[in-house]
Amino acid sequence: MDRISLSPTLDVSRIIYGMWRIGDDRDTSAAHVTAKIEACLDQGITTFDQADIYGDYTAEAVLGRALKATPALRSKMQIVTKCDIVAPCGKYADVPVKYYDTSAAHIDASVTASLTDMGIEHIDLLLIHRPDPLMDHHETGAALDAVVASGKVGHIGVSNFRPWDWELLQSGMKTRLVSNQLEVSLGAHDALTNGDIVFHQQHAQPVMAWSPLGGGALMTADSDIGRVLDAIAAQNGVDRAAVAVAWLLAHPAKILPVMGTNNLSRIAGISDALKVTMDRQTWYRLYTAALGREVA
Repeated sequence: MDRISLSPTLDVSRIIYGMWRIGDDRDTSAAHVTAKIEACLDQGITTFDQADIYGDYTAEAVLGRALKATPALRSKMQIVTKCDIVAPCGKYADVPVKYYDTSAAHIDASVTASLTDMGIEHIDLLLIHRPDPLMDHHETGAALDAVVASGKVGHIGVSNFRPWDWELLQSGMKTRLVSNQLEVSLGAHDALTNGDIVFHQQHAQPVMAWSPLGGGALMTADSDIGRVLDAIAAQNGVDRAAVAVAWLLAHPAKILPVMGTNNLSRIAGISDALKVTMDRQTWYRLYTAALGREVA
């Protein structure tokens, strides 16, 4: 498993394990979660993606119980988490409307809560989860600088930001933003042509790709894209998921797929993407099927 440098002090695994469904599993025991983590580590997947809102604000605590039961795991992991979404569920069940909060008070409280729930002393990478139309970039930037200066957070990034959102926040910060997490897959490929990936590629900022299997739709698609995925999968002795992830890995922008599944056998097969031969013609064969037409 290759590693990608986001900064001189933070390397992440080429594929990231997404924990957005970990609180929804029928088994959230420390032992079962530990088994998932170890299945990832066995493949060289050392980076784990969380968010305060996952599992209706329970997923971080589910991870925390596993880390408390097996403390040695923490030193082998890079933990990514996110904040700023306030939704009427879990601990925010009484709020009347879903909204984004990038105020200094909310960021500080969210970081403290995440550290407490996960039982850790340091978040390797904190992301602002969604662009906030009410963001005061000076206040938000100063708050993010402060959590880094305090040692609670190592690095800062964003999620779902357009280039102008990125530049606005960065203009209010001393700390350098290191990554943006975007939806990118064969089923959602606009970021490849709308300027999002180009912007980050130009500035050597690796992008994390959430929902790289199109929310699971690519695994069941009975269409041209499904048939092409099956054909390439058969040629490489893997499944559709491995081909879809290999398509992202082949991009020169160093896209980092965030893979989420609760199935241990599927977790064990995440690194099969590295077995796929993805030359330019194969990449475009998949892209053509995804577009539903040949390129102009």
